[in-house]
Amino acid sequence: MNKAFVKEDAHEEEDAQPSAPALPHGAKNYMTRRGYGLLKAELEQLVKSERPALVQVVSWAAKNGDRSENGDYIYGKKRLREIDRRIRFLMKRLESAVVVDPARQEHTGRVFFGATVTVCDAEGNEATYQIVGIDEADAGRGMISWISPLARALLKAQEGDAVRFASPAGPRELEIVEIRYE
Repeated sequence: MNKAFVKEDAHEEEDAQPSAPALPHGAKNYMTRRGYGLLKAELEQLVKSERPALVQVVSWAAKNGDRSENGDYIYGKKRLREIDRRIRFLMKRLESAVVVDPARQEHTGRVFFGATVTVCDAEGNEATYQIVGIDEADAGRGMISWISPLARALLKAQEGDAVRFASPAGPRELEIVEIRYE
């Protein structure tokens, strides 16, 4: 194929993880023990099971002749690139991880990384959030990233404090009801 039609920066695109949030420049990659364990388990599963099985399928498909119309081969190679990209990403995240055990927090009267915080809004609605690492965040389960606007507002606050932050719906104010470290 003519080089004019080939992307020169294809390798750069492969390293990008569009679904993975980027760490702020110069920030440490904080995560809980649970989050570290989940990423490590995913990496092991990819390296020890999924990738070797897929390599066998691609190898079998390659032996079947014409690769240009071989769906198993084409899809397998594409999936193999995706797995390799995810493995590289997980390895980088785990290498740069700073594991924090919330249960060992000494200053339990203030909100720090790993805290589980119950807040109350002006209408009296309560919600509970745990401040976790970027890779662990799942707002639907009440796990918010330490770099989110809400978590930044909560950090270093105490029970009874009112915190203000900019939400997508506009400015909000919440009162801290309870702080726990589990």
